[in-house]
Amino acid sequence: MKFYRYWCEDRDLISCNVVIKESDLYIRAQKNLEKKTFKAVSKYRLILEKYIAGNPSFKNSLEPVSLKGNVPFIVEKMAEAAKKAGVGPMAAVAGAIAEFVGKDLLNYSPEVIIENGGDIFIKTVKIRRIGIYSGSPSFGKKIAIEILPQKTPMGICTSSGTTGHSLSLGEADAVVVSSHSAILADASATAIGNIIKTELDIVGGIELAQKIEGIKGVIIIKNDRMGVWGDIKICN
Repeated sequence: MKFYRYWCEDRDLISCNVVIKESDLYIRAQKNLEKKTFKAVSKYRLILEKYIAGNPSFKNSLEPVSLKGNVPFIVEKMAEAAKKAGVGPMAAVAGAIAEFVGKDLLNYSPEVIIENGGDIFIKTVKIRRIGIYSGSPSFGKKIAIEILPQKTPMGICTSSGTTGHSLSLGEADAVVVSSHSAILADASATAIGNIIKTELDIVGGIELAQKIEGIKGVIIIKNDRMGVWGDIKICN
């Protein structure tokens, strides 16, 4: 299990963990949804695997791709988000799995929080705080984002060039994006993270975030500098 998952401080939700191949989901809900999560993750992974088998460019491209004919809805949403952010569609895969699975689970619990490799889908009925972990010694795990229930469901997704295993062409300690869509947040975090090489790039990252339709807010951390824009509330 990823170490930061042990930092959860609330005690009102029940946790479970589901791992299928590359997908490693941590779920918090009002009941144990392990079996239903396993079923949902299996369903959406199978859809993606079948599509990729016939369309390998969807997996390999680092740029937006054009879709032809009828495609699965999850594929359509990933390609749509990737086009808005200017990245390859697989940059949105973790957010897509989190969101599609999360929406399925809302049939069984009014509150669902899914974390999939730093990418989060959340629907809550009370104020929650999501901690931000970065490799920056100046910030570390000292800050969090406040989530208001009336603004959920939403996505909070993170890209890092210094922490984790996801592909990033940049060197940001953390780029955190909030959006109504975890899919768009995931793709956008990757796009913004790709251009952050030094602290001087934070301004350019903020400008890029402002151009992507659907982003609600962004936090960019590089070394001892942090940039914040949009509808996003930071707390300690």
